[in-house]
Amino acid sequence: MSVPAFIDITEEDQASELRAYIKAKGAEISEENSEGGLHVDLAQIIEACDVCLKDDDKEVESVMNSIVSLLLILETEKQETLIESLCEKLVKSREGERPSLRMQLLSNLFHGMDETAPVRYTVYCSLIKVATTCNAIAFIPTDLDQVRKWITDWNLNTEKKHTLLRLVYEALVECKKSEAAAKVMVELLGSYTEDNASQARVDAHRCIVRALKDPNTFLLDHLLALKPVRFLEGELLHDLLTIFVSAKLAAYVKFYQSNKDFIDSLGLNHEQNMAKMCLLTFMGMAVEFKEISFDTMQQELQLEEDQVEAFVIDAVRTKMVSARLTRHRERLS
Repeated sequence: MSVPAFIDITEEDQASELRAYIKAKGAEISEENSEGGLHVDLAQIIEACDVCLKDDDKEVESVMNSIVSLLLILETEKQETLIESLCEKLVKSREGERPSLRMQLLSNLFHGMDETAPVRYTVYCSLIKVATTCNAIAFIPTDLDQVRKWITDWNLNTEKKHTLLRLVYEALVECKKSEAAAKVMVELLGSYTEDNASQARVDAHRCIVRALKDPNTFLLDHLLALKPVRFLEGELLHDLLTIFVSAKLAAYVKFYQSNKDFIDSLGLNHEQNMAKMCLLTFMGMAVEFKEISFDTMQQELQLEEDQVEAFVIDAVRTKMVSARLTRHRERLS
């Protein structure tokens, strides 16, 4: 990908022009190029470029893209530290300071680099952070298959892999893409081993709570197979997840009566939990029985007689079950 340059001159003259422009904006920087070469010039220019991000001058975009273009022509071994410095500047700019420009610069940098360059990891993480602050995550590639490919291409170690997946997860949650976020979290938890599963307590906790809270998530049994979740066995949160996976409404009600403060501390809403457990219990009954009497539904789902039909209609609307009311026989099939 080609990145627009400041003007069509030599790299040395371009660095000199950048120095002069930034100094004119009030930065403390010499107009004279360094004797250390282009990478030293760029280090000093990047250190002083904050003034550009606070300015609405129309030339700023060209100036900042010029910095990006110079970075991309440096030798690989000299790029990493400078790219990390620029990314830090672009991420740390106060919210509201040219977010679209910062995103464009990071995007130009990301797409201008070799696809397998490990430092793309830093740029991508920065891109997500900036996009999240201005509700623009929809414009950033977050497809799980693509993220998996980048993890391989960049040869990320375990820590960076977990950081990347966690960042993508949080960004997807922020923009309310709950289904995509859940897949990323399962990928994250699935990447832990028996040796390091204990380190994933926070991620496992967050995954379970969000899955329980999400009104559109009903299939939860796969979470119990994840090593970090298995590590929580014996704790109240694991007990609660097990109830949602394999128990009935009565078991949840009993758990809630004994652990009301715990449920509240998780940020879960009891009424929403009840509604979800009602549906999960009904789904279990539908698998177990070909026909279900209204009396059985009232008892198992703790419903009044006049609530049964409305409940069934709402349950069918979720498309998780199909059913037919036989009113004169007071049965459901």
